[in-house]
Amino acid sequence: MTVTSRPAGPAASPTLCPRRAQLGILALALGGFGIGTNEFVSMGLLPEIAGDLYISEPTAGHVISAYALGVVVGAPVIAAVTAKFNRKIVLMCLMALFAIGNVVTVFAPNYPVLIGARFLAGLPHGAFFGVAALVAAQLLGPDQRAKAVAQVMTGLTVATVVGVPLASWLGQFFGWRSAFALVVVIGLVTVAAIWMWLPDLAAARNTNTRTELGALRRPQVWLALVIGMVGFGGMFAVYTYIATTLTDVSGVPRSWVPLGLMVFGVGMVVGNLAGGRMADRSVIRGLYVSMASLAVVLAIFVAAAHNPYTAMLLLFGIGAGGAAIAPALQTRLMDVAADAQTLAAALNHSALNIANASGAWIGGLVIAAGYGYTAPAAAGAALAVSGLVVLTISVALQRRSSVGTP
Repeated sequence: MTVTSRPAGPAASPTLCPRRAQLGILALALGGFGIGTNEFVSMGLLPEIAGDLYISEPTAGHVISAYALGVVVGAPVIAAVTAKFNRKIVLMCLMALFAIGNVVTVFAPNYPVLIGARFLAGLPHGAFFGVAALVAAQLLGPDQRAKAVAQVMTGLTVATVVGVPLASWLGQFFGWRSAFALVVVIGLVTVAAIWMWLPDLAAARNTNTRTELGALRRPQVWLALVIGMVGFGGMFAVYTYIATTLTDVSGVPRSWVPLGLMVFGVGMVVGNLAGGRMADRSVIRGLYVSMASLAVVLAIFVAAAHNPYTAMLLLFGIGAGGAAIAPALQTRLMDVAADAQTLAAALNHSALNIANASGAWIGGLVIAAGYGYTAPAAAGAALAVSGLVVLTISVALQRRSSVGTP
């Protein structure tokens, strides 16, 4: 008798009506909305945090770094340790930990406790999106994997349009702690939504911590992560300094800055959904198109930033081009990870947070060097082109490996 082996992968998808599957994905997107609101609202409330805790604003900025560090550390560790457990339970526990981290943030009495709270709140970020991406792909099926990932990520992109402005408004009028109290509520509602709407999904077959860690031995996994770290950084190089760019370069009044951020956020929503559809047709083509588009738009922004109307138009393009990369990159990692799906999917968000930090750092360097506030866009375009170079190397190595396979 001949035994045919099947590749390890997600457990068989349960038989679900489309409505039940969409409710499950909506619950996951709600978690993404809470995480996105939590991640980005800190940037707009640094003056309030600094004033309340009697620290300087640059020192207050370390709370953002603490959160990003939590994401980078938590994503691989939690994903590897929880790989063999029921994914629905894992997702509920991750959102509960997220809510706890934000409860500690709300009641933090001093700066050291706040730093620890932000690190704690960041720990479940990457693992949640990684597991949620696998679950969503399981619900919609293999032909719509990227679309499923994009729908989960829509929660994060919508947060930049709705959640962040709302939380910022609360923080300015009722104190910065109220913004994180809102995040706690969203986290708890997400736990309830996952419990009620998400089917009971088992972990992937034949997976455990050792199997998941095997992803780190695969060169294509590392290349995909480098694509995210480098190529995605261009968007953050501009986003971090966009408020000053709009007022000092574009010449818009301060009241236009929230509008600019909303335009950027709408671009992210559109780009995320479009990127998911492109990646379902061809993951590699989707990556090439999204990163090339981002590089072009960033390069044009160097000149377009000097006019308020073209600046707003190009902000939409930067948000769209950057967000379109995420679902294609997530799907690429799922393709090259073989039986280490959970860890690879979570590592994507570690890579994107490294891109966040490095993009902001590089943007700050060129500004400090005296090149002005359009320089981050030029540096960002170079980062996007570098991402294309790494992608080309990855594809070439994959083709060479395929040719050598009998």
